[in-house]
Amino acid sequence: MAMMHLRGLATIALARIASGLTQASGLTLDRRTLLRGSGAALAAPLLPAHAASIPTWDLGGGVAMPTLALNTVGLTAEATERAVKFAVDAGISHVDFHPGIERDGVARALKSLPRDALFLTTKVRSPQNNLALTPTDAADLVKRQLEEDRKILGVEKVDMWMLRETPNCDVIQAQWRVLEDAQRAGVVGALGVVNYCEKQLDCLLLSARVKPALDYYCLHPGMGRDAHGLRSYAAKRGVKTFAYGAIGEPGPAPEILENDVLRKIGAKYGVQPAQVAVRWNLQNGNAVSARPTAEFGLGVSACRKDGSCASGLRDRAFAVAGFTLTKQEMREIDALAAPDAVPCLFSKACNPDLGTGNAADPLRKT
Repeated sequence: MAMMHLRGLATIALARIASGLTQASGLTLDRRTLLRGSGAALAAPLLPAHAASIPTWDLGGGVAMPTLALNTVGLTAEATERAVKFAVDAGISHVDFHPGIERDGVARALKSLPRDALFLTTKVRSPQNNLALTPTDAADLVKRQLEEDRKILGVEKVDMWMLRETPNCDVIQAQWRVLEDAQRAGVVGALGVVNYCEKQLDCLLLSARVKPALDYYCLHPGMGRDAHGLRSYAAKRGVKTFAYGAIGEPGPAPEILENDVLRKIGAKYGVQPAQVAVRWNLQNGNAVSARPTAEFGLGVSACRKDGSCASGLRDRAFAVAGFTLTKQEMREIDALAAPDAVPCLFSKACNPDLGTGNAADPLRKT
C-alpha cells in the first residue's frame, strides 16, 4: 500500500488542470499519465483520477467537507483501519466514525497517513438512554469526550463533530453550547446533528449561536427525495442533509438491491443498484456516508482482506463521477414507495417504533 495518500489542494488542482488539457487537446492521455509527467513534486503515488471529482461543501471557517464519506459503523478497530486505508486508495478522504472501537481504528490508520489525508467526522455519544441526565452533566460528558477523542486520535482538531439525538431539549442546548465553545477554540471545524427531526431542530435553533451545518439521517430510495419533508424543513433553516443508509438500515434492503428500476438503470451504466442508490442521493444535493459493502447488520459490519471491501469502496467512489442519472431516471427513483423508513430511524424522540419490538422497530432482532 502506498506510504502517502494526498488530498492536498495542489494534487487536486493539477488533476483538474490535467483533465482540462485532455479535453482541450483531444489527447487520449489520462490524468494519471499527465500528472506523472509533472516532475518530482508528484513523486508520491497519486489519487485515482476520479478522486478530484468528489465535490466538497463549503461549511465556512475554512471547512471543505467532501460529500462522500466512508461509514465505519459496526466495524472492529482492525477492520476500520483497513477500511480507512482502502478508502484513501479509492480517493475517499472523508471518514465518518463513532467514538470507541471505530475511533481507535481511525487512530491506527492515522499513524501511517498524513493528517490532511483525512476529513474526520465523529459524533458525541448519544445521551437518549439516560433520561435522568442533567444538562450540566450532559455538557460535562461532551467536554470529556472532546478531550478523550482528540488525545486518542492524536490530532489537535476534528473537522466535523455531530451532536447525537435525545428527547431532552435542555440537554440538546447544553451540549450544543459546549460544541460552539470548542469551535471557537479551534478544536472543532464544523458542527452538525444526528437523527434530528423537526422538533429537535426547532429546540436547538431556539438558543444556538451557530446553526448546525448539516443533519445526518437515513435516506434511501423508497423514502422519497424529501425524506417525508425533513430535508426541505432543514434546508429552509440553512441545514444540509448528510444521508446514511443509502441501501437500507439497519441492514441492506433487498427491496433496494433487487429493485427492478435500480437494476435497469444500473445495467445501462454498468453499475450495481447500490451505486445507483448512492448516486441518486448525491445527485439530489445530499452528502452521503456509505458503508464499504453490503455485508452489514444491526451493530455489525465487515471490511475483509479478500478484495470485497476495497472493491466496494471503489464502486462507491465511482458513483460520484463515473456516471450521471438523467432527469427521467431521477424521477423514476424519486417515485419509488418502498422500502420506506423514518428518517431519524434511531431517535427515540422522532421514531415512535424505536424500542417497541414491533415489525417497524429498527432494533428488532428477529
